[in-house]
Amino acid sequence: MDIALLVLRVVVGLYVAAHGAQKLFGWFGGGGINGTAGFFGGMLGFRPTKFWVVTDGLAEFGGGILTAIGLLGPIGPIGVGASMVTATLVVHWPKGPLAANGGYELTLTNLAGAVAVGVAGVGRYSLDHLMGITLPTWFSMVLAVLALVGVAISIVTRQAPTPQTKPEVA
Repeated sequence: MDIALLVLRVVVGLYVAAHGAQKLFGWFGGGGINGTAGFFGGMLGFRPTKFWVVTDGLAEFGGGILTAIGLLGPIGPIGVGASMVTATLVVHWPKGPLAANGGYELTLTNLAGAVAVGVAGVGRYSLDHLMGITLPTWFSMVLAVLALVGVAISIVTRQAPTPQTKPEVA
């Protein structure tokens, strides 16, 4: 079981962390905060745009790293989960279940991995186990509820997306 959790944590955690690094730092071909803000504000209607880019980037990057290394128990998976719920509902849901059509296949898979680690724990091969860290269940539950409230706020405060205009050809 512990090896299975390690594989799940590392794969999901590092991939999601890479997505966060794209948003925050422009790594791996990402737009960084300013480039991602154009997409978040224009195509998705998130306001205030840079606040939500940084929040999502931190949830993905920080949550992904914490998940991958197994540090601070459910905090990482909760961050990953919050980002994946938002991405699933806002970006990918209208496109259906398959990633080939831009659908929610990947975000839902990442969400399932985050929930599995959050519920099962990070396992023996983790920094938590090495350092004897255990967070109280009540803390994890409060954090999960706050994350869901944040997701709901991000979604309900969205504005109509700005239509993308094509540059005129001379």
